[in-house]
Amino acid sequence: MTPESQMRAKRPVSALLAGPYGHPFHPILVTVPIGAWVTSLVFDIASHVVHRPGFLTQSSQWLIAVGVIGALLAAMVGFLDLFAIPSGTPAFRTGLVHMTLNLLVTAAYIVDFLWRYGDYTSGTSVGIGRLALSACSVAVLGVSGFLGGKLAYRYGVRVADETTQAEGYTPGGRSTRTPT
Repeated sequence: MTPESQMRAKRPVSALLAGPYGHPFHPILVTVPIGAWVTSLVFDIASHVVHRPGFLTQSSQWLIAVGVIGALLAAMVGFLDLFAIPSGTPAFRTGLVHMTLNLLVTAAYIVDFLWRYGDYTSGTSVGIGRLALSACSVAVLGVSGFLGGKLAYRYGVRVADETTQAEGYTPGGRSTRTPT
């Protein structure tokens, strides 16, 4: 990637929608589905341990729904971030794989929610098939998160340029840049 294309990948397509330069919205939005889906898996497992698992089964299902809504919001903003990356670059290919895995996980959780719909009233623990689907989905989500980290920390997508980052390491916080 050329220095010019790297700078373009660090700038938002729309600061209003994707977040201002150096402060993208996508990383904060992804915490909602990650937290909801990991907690739903914990509740699924716990439903096999407690005496009356109905409340865990019901809570898990609604956490899945919250995660799906959060994932769709994060995907919209993430898609804008993907547009800032020049096509044909390793960062763009990584972004496509990251997006594809996240869409597959979201689709799996939509299926999981529909599969569970209405079953929590029985008061039983989560079925093994549903538990396995959640566990596999969280595992794929982890791989996708690794790729998201690679986009930010290795390729610098939506991260401040090196000069701006250097300001944080200047004694007294004074800028080393010349004003433009």
